[in-house]
Amino acid sequence: MLNYIWAFMIVIGVIYGLITGNIDKVGNGAIDAATEAVKLCITMVGVMSMWMGFMEVARTSGLIGKAERGLEPVIRWLFPNLPEDHPARPHIITNIIANILGLGWAATPAGLKAMDELANNPVKHRGKIVPPQIATNEMCTFLVVNISSLQLIPVNIIAYRSQYGSANPAEIVAPAILATTISTLAGVIFCKIMCRK
Repeated sequence: MLNYIWAFMIVIGVIYGLITGNIDKVGNGAIDAATEAVKLCITMVGVMSMWMGFMEVARTSGLIGKAERGLEPVIRWLFPNLPEDHPARPHIITNIIANILGLGWAATPAGLKAMDELANNPVKHRGKIVPPQIATNEMCTFLVVNISSLQLIPVNIIAYRSQYGSANPAEIVAPAILATTISTLAGVIFCKIMCRK
């Protein structure tokens, strides 16, 4: 569906450019946008490489392990039906840590693996195993926590602001922490209410 929407927008843009006699601006705009996209990708690769390196140093030094142990009570509270030895557990924790550090791209593979493990190894819901085609409370809660994702360092937004010439790209940190804290709290409260129903 999204492909049709984009194709429709491109066709309308070209037709409008032909009608108004600005087809050269449409072409130049497409080239400029492609150039900007490549520049942004190069910036983001650099930023993500740096933060992924920090994550690897943190993992090797044992800092990630300490953060995982610190998150255990939160994980137990968020996912009460998830057993301690469930294969999705380490992926859920890795995803949450990466999101907190603002590494959304690094969080995605762990999130996908966690959902896959939750689907392939469903937890009991009210004493019964849930069929694979039905989302469990744990799957829904994980999805909401992943989407709302509390972030202490919004790496992507800082990189975008830096790319586009912001005088102080990091000034977004405090508002981002506030906004993501509120969104995460709202998501968790909603999940807890719905899981009880």
